[in-house]
Amino acid sequence: MKFAVMGGTGLIGSQVVENLNAAGHHAVPCSPRTGVDVLTGKGLGPALADAEVLVNLTNSPTFDHDSLAFFQTSMHNLLTAARSSPVGHVVLLSIVGVDQVPDLDYYRAKTLQENLLKADAVPYSIVRAGQFMEFVDAILSWTTDDGTVRLPRTRLQPIAAADVAAAVAEVAAGPPLNGTLNVVGPDVFSLDELGRTTLAARGEDRTVVVDDSAGMFAAVHGDVLTAPKGARIAPTHYADWLKRHSATGTRR
Repeated sequence: MKFAVMGGTGLIGSQVVENLNAAGHHAVPCSPRTGVDVLTGKGLGPALADAEVLVNLTNSPTFDHDSLAFFQTSMHNLLTAARSSPVGHVVLLSIVGVDQVPDLDYYRAKTLQENLLKADAVPYSIVRAGQFMEFVDAILSWTTDDGTVRLPRTRLQPIAAADVAAAVAEVAAGPPLNGTLNVVGPDVFSLDELGRTTLAARGEDRTVVVDDSAGMFAAVHGDVLTAPKGARIAPTHYADWLKRHSATGTRR
């Protein structure tokens, strides 16, 4: 099978391409650096000309209100191009609990993206993933001030990017779900606990304090970012991932 992987040169996309090609498929990475632009539509026609599956892993460059326009425009362009191509399956990567955080612009934008796909006639699959382990360092940086990291007690279930990519590749190679697969890591943390665990493993002297008004995740309430009923539990534990990445100095 041939796959056009939008966002195929990024953290998840590059691994999805690698996984699909290793399984004997033909996966082509598509991104602005390969001449494909989902916002302008440039290169979409040729990219999908003989593709059977379209995998959409593109992401907005911002997390604010502008992300709404990004996801609306890019999804419109992708679906329009897909209808004029052999594509019979569109796969979208989204976020666990995304439709239950209405106070976040970015989550509303991702929900809009999902809804646009569901409303179209093309068969589809949505893979909702937990927060990436690779993004924890960035989350800590958002609310760091003079050696103190302020974090809310938001509960989440982080997942390794490799496990996300494996799930996306598996779904893409199968029949359309016309529904959603949730996939998360095996461990539940409060965000402040996750911060302390990460900094200790890094040997850093920043101090984590609980502030339920701090950062983007302050808008999340309850357990909506943890595994819903029927979710797939990925194999990689955060402690194991952290040990490997701390030992190698890799902070992807």
